[in-house]
Amino acid sequence: MHVTAKVDYAVRAMVELAHRDTSAQMDQLAEAQEIPPSFLRGILAELRRAGLLASQSGPSGGYRLARPASQITIAQIIRAVEGPLAQVRGLPPNEVAYPGPAAPMQDVWIAVRANLRAVLDHTTIAQIASGKLPAAVRRLAADPEAWDVIPPR
Repeated sequence: MHVTAKVDYAVRAMVELAHRDTSAQMDQLAEAQEIPPSFLRGILAELRRAGLLASQSGPSGGYRLARPASQITIAQIIRAVEGPLAQVRGLPPNEVAYPGPAAPMQDVWIAVRANLRAVLDHTTIAQIASGKLPAAVRRLAADPEAWDVIPPR
């Protein structure tokens, strides 16, 4: 999975809001998370359109979470700014088919999507902001092989 800067910035901005537990102006979020303000502006607009953020205009305005941080998952943020978690040539894995001996590849892509969902649909921004990640995430991250970088061939 390739995590784009857009996804990284969106998650970080949402975690910052969860940590603050109050509204914040776009410039405050950008400075706190070292995100280019011009890029963050568009991301926040997408998160607002997806119903994950609420905004208020004016000098005391800013952005706030549209619902409790415990109800916003990383997967929801990714879907809001990038679309589906896993695609194969722009299609959901359940819509691809392969001929002959490559036919089992569909199952591989389905399994990849299932594993992404197992982490991203079950990890909330509240858990990240509090440092209390789900046990399954902690277990996966504790595996030394998870930290190995496999060089391209």
